Amino acid sequence: MVTDSCPVCYEFEPFATEDPQYRGADACPIEVAWKFGEREVLSQVSSSSFDHGSKLRDNLVALHFKYDQARRRFVEWVQNEIAVVPDFHKRILFSDEAHFWLNGYVNQQNCHIWSEASPQVYVETPLHPEKLTVWCALWAVGIIGPYFFKNDESRNVTVNGVRYRAMITNFFIPELNNHDVQELWFQQDGATCHTARATIDLLKDTFGDRLISRFGPVNWPPRSCDLTPLENFLWGYVKSLVYADKPQTLDHLKDNIRRVIADIRPQMLEKVIESWTSRLDYIRASRCSPIPEIIFKM
Repeated sequence: MVTDSCPVCYEFEPFATEDPQYRGADACPIEVAWKFGEREVLSQVSSSSFDHGSKLRDNLVALHFKYDQARRRFVEWVQNEIAVVPDFHKRILFSDEAHFWLNGYVNQQNCHIWSEASPQVYVETPLHPEKLTVWCALWAVGIIGPYFFKNDESRNVTVNGVRYRAMITNFFIPELNNHDVQELWFQQDGATCHTARATIDLLKDTFGDRLISRFGPVNWPPRSCDLTPLENFLWGYVKSLVYADKPQTLDHLKDNIRRVIADIRPQMLEKVIESWTSRLDYIRASRCSPIPEIIFKM
């Protein structure tokens, strides 16, 4: 059964199906739609004989409406805040993680294929990849990070709830001492590793009501990676530069990541954040549809 750890929508919205290609168990309809292509799923639903086809179709329609409504509420909330405080968008710390493979394989959980239908593209993945998992927080004034996730033996590891909370406690919050926390908001997406109750409580202790997150005072809408400056700017920009000298070790790659991020000037970040408000305008004008550059996520 898919629970709140669904990697696509972060929602507990299971539906039942007996069709083997949909895993023969409860699954998130949005995850299925993205995995197989929404048009393909809906066409199979319309012609399929399995009992729960109509429920799948109804769930897809309902979830599309639900997520569009969540995006609309968030966009309207931000624009209302900007109307009162014109530099409000410059006070938001956006955060995210990315993977950096030593062999230059580009996938940080946000490799996207531009298409309005499922492109059915296959991405070759290394069998035993050496990689770094990197976290940053970005705002109009600068970047906090990079932070590289490691275990107790100093080995590079991916992120989970315990490691994420340790990073917030031991790295992020101390870094905030250099800034006026009372003026800053913090944003994170709804990944399960971000939203454990202890983590949300920790962030509330630091930011109060100025937390934008699933289970936070201000909800971050699902399926909204197109609204994150790290997804639509930082990771792609950094990856375009860190492999130029073909690093042969993870330490070399780590040094490159640090150098490239340190070289990003505040003027560039300010332009990125200003362009974020244009994205809000686009999303509202398009009735909260995703920006076309990231319709499908691999």
